[in-house]
This record gives sequence, structure tokens and C-alpha cells, in this order.
Amino acid sequence: MSISNPESRTTEVPAKEHSTALRAGSVGVLGILFFVLSAQAPLTGIVGASPLAAALGNGAGAPGAYLIVGIVIVIFAVGFVAMSRRIQANGAFYAYITAAFGRKTGAGAAWLALLAYNTVQAAMYGLYGAAFSGLLASMGLEVPWWLLALATMAGVQVLGSLNIELGARVLALLVGLEVAVLLLFGLTVLSRGGGPEGISVAASFSPEAIATGAPGVAIMFAVASMFGFESTAIYSAEAKDPHRTVARATYLSVGVIAVFFSFISWMLVSFYGPSRVMDAAGAALESGDATSFVLEPMVELFGPWAGVATGVLLVTSLLAGIIAFHNGINRYLHSLALRGSMPAVVARTNRHGAPAVAARIQTAAAVVLVVPFAILALDPVLTLFSWFSGLAVAGLLVLYMLCSVAVVGYFRRESGGAQLWQTLIAPALAALLLGWILFLVVSNFTALIGGSAGTATALLVIVPAVFVAGMLVESRVQRRHQAADLGHRVN
Repeated sequence: MSISNPESRTTEVPAKEHSTALRAGSVGVLGILFFVLSAQAPLTGIVGASPLAAALGNGAGAPGAYLIVGIVIVIFAVGFVAMSRRIQANGAFYAYITAAFGRKTGAGAAWLALLAYNTVQAAMYGLYGAAFSGLLASMGLEVPWWLLALATMAGVQVLGSLNIELGARVLALLVGLEVAVLLLFGLTVLSRGGGPEGISVAASFSPEAIATGAPGVAIMFAVASMFGFESTAIYSAEAKDPHRTVARATYLSVGVIAVFFSFISWMLVSFYGPSRVMDAAGAALESGDATSFVLEPMVELFGPWAGVATGVLLVTSLLAGIIAFHNGINRYLHSLALRGSMPAVVARTNRHGAPAVAARIQTAAAVVLVVPFAILALDPVLTLFSWFSGLAVAGLLVLYMLCSVAVVGYFRRESGGAQLWQTLIAPALAALLLGWILFLVVSNFTALIGGSAGTATALLVIVPAVFVAGMLVESRVQRRHQAADLGHRVN
């Protein structure tokens, strides 16, 4: 039995009729996969997280940390996919948690999801603006990072208002290029037998290697660079054969992400040598340019053009992630409006079947989050990117845990003890493992955001505050609906 999404499945309707229908059947497994991989921003994840995981975490064991996180995500995905087959909705966390615990808790989860997705997109704008400005400066053009970010917001707004197939094609091109350059590096190192110490599986993946140094810190940064896979379910209303497409896209994206990040980080360890990689990563951090940990090996292997190309692809990687989160947030807002938790106007779609009103709201949110950092002349990487990416990680881990518990609660009520692995064992195990990772993140949050203890505390408090605010607003919405229904009955 399936609970269907209330959205009607039409294609294109004149705008004057105020359609709320997304364009059904418009994106397949590969299209959704590229949206997910774009949210992952593979090149950004490797360039940004790998030096931190190696220097502050467990050195040569960092690839093993990526693999551990991948395994945890696979276990989480078992219950997540089971819910996606029962409940088709483009606001995945909201719909799944609502089905198990009711609208108030679901609304709290929805607000937390919107916080996480909007802040991680704002964080990407900070790093994107800085990287793009630096790239132009190397060519003799001085353009402020915030001006580039605002101009890009306008372009992303336009793209988000067009049909989803176009967005998928743009992302396929951008992601394909960044994955290609990383694979070229990894396969070249592998074919050469590594660096001065060769290639060693045990040096990166043995239990002893993973447990070296501070493995919790490495796992924390691995999580920070890999989340976003859950956006597969956000596109269920537009997917071809949602029952199969979402499940296949979820497992494929999780597998690709875990293996890819583990492999590329392993090749970085092999390039430097297991005994030298921690010092090399630390030196890159101390230099003030952490990207050199990845860019210098590129230049050494392929020549100066590789450094320039990788710098350009870092910018396009961030752009792809920004577009992916823009689309995902739009559909979350659209879903909430359809269910009465936001004004009905937010659910309106345009002639392309895109959530145009939600797109404008999302762009406005991006402006509100980014502009204060420009006005206060704060460093976009050390503040905007670091603070908001850490906040997003904490928020999403809470959502992953709630979703896992929701799977258990929903299926205990709806189907008793059927399919124990999918509906009880895997989600319960995922909740425990995610709780452990959340503990690591909270314990090391100051290191994750690169800020002070006071800043870390202030950011962490936002997570429960937003969740509670969502529940309170939903309670008020429900009271209004109940009062309106009572008034209709009296009349």
C-alpha cells in the first residue's frame, strides 16, 4: 500500500490557473543522481575536507573514515528507502516523520531541514565567492566575493524557474568535469604505484590505521563532505516510476559517494606516503591555503594547466552544489505549502512545472543569509562557510536520527513485524550509529567550524530552537484550521 503525494500529475498548465503541479515523470535515476552528486560537490569535498581530516584527524587512516561514514549511510538508507516506497512526497523528512509522529513533530523536522539546506547553500556561496574572486584576481580582475555571489543568485533563480531536465543537464556537465579530473588524478597515482612509499591498503583501511590519532575528527569531516544523498526522495513527485527511481538513485548515490571519496583520499595518502601525509596536510593548513594539499599534487603530475583547471572546476563544483540545493529547497517549500503548513501561494508552479514562488523565496533567503557577512566585511571562508556548514551538519544529523526512529515507529504501527531488516534492525542500528557521530560532531564542533567556543555554542543552540519554533508555528496553524472548520460547520 502506498501513500500518494497530493500533487496532481499534469505537465504544463497556464500560469493564470495557478497550477501547483510539478512536472511528473521528468527526471530519471541518472538525473536524480546528478542532483545528489552536485549537492555533494565532490571536488569541494575532497579539496576542502581531506586536508582537515588528515591533519586534525587520523592521518593516513582518513580514507577509512570516509568508508565508515559510507557504511553508516548505507545502513540509514535501508530504512529511508523503505519509507520512500510507502510515502511519495517531495518533502522527504517532513513527510516521513509526520507519518510516524504527527504534523507538529513533522513540522519541526521540516523547519530544521530548511535551516540545514539553506545554511549549507549560503556556506557554499561564501566559499564560491571567495574561490571565484581569487580565480579572477589571478587573471588581473579584482571583483568582490559578495558581488559574484549576488550575481550568481540571480542566475540560479532563473535556472530554478525552468524545467528540471535543464537543471539536471547543467549539473551533469559540471559534476562530470570535476569527477573526471579527480579520477584522472586517482588513476594516475594508482597506475604509478603510488608515491615514495608505494600503495598500502592496510595503511589506510586497517582498524589500527583508522583508530590512529583522532578518528572521530576525521569521521566528522567525512560526514561534512558527504551529506546531501537524502535529496533523492525530494524529487519523487517528478521522478519516472518513483517506487524504483528513488530507491535506485539512493543506493547508487550512496555507493558512488562512499567509494569515490575513499578512493581519491586513499590516492592522496599514497601520493604523499602514509608516514608523511599528516605533516603535508598540516603544512597546507598552516600556509593559509589548504587547497594546496590537493592542487600541488595535480600540478606535479600533470603540469601548471592542471592547477588552473582544478581551480576553475572548484568554482563550478560549488556552483553545481548551489543549484542542487536551490532545487531541493524549492521542492521542500512546495511540499509544505501543499500540506497547509505554509501559505498556499508558495505551492504555485509556472508553465514549466517548476515551483516558481518557492524559488523566489529561496533566493531571498540566500540573500538574507549572505549579505550580513558582506556588510560586516567578514571573511567568507572563515565565517560564512565554516559556521554555516557546521550548523548544517549538526542539523542534518539530528534529522537522520529522527528519520531512522520514524521508520521504526511507522512500520511497527502499519505493518507489525514484517521485513525486520528494512523496518526495524537497520533503522535502529542507523539511529545508534548516527547518535554516535552526532556526539563526535558536538564534541568537536569548535574544530569543525574553526571558530570560538562561544560561536560554536551559539550555532548549536539554533538547532533545537528552530525545531521547537517549527512545532509551535504548526500548532498555531492547526488551531486556525480547526477554528475555520468549526466556523464552517456552525454556518
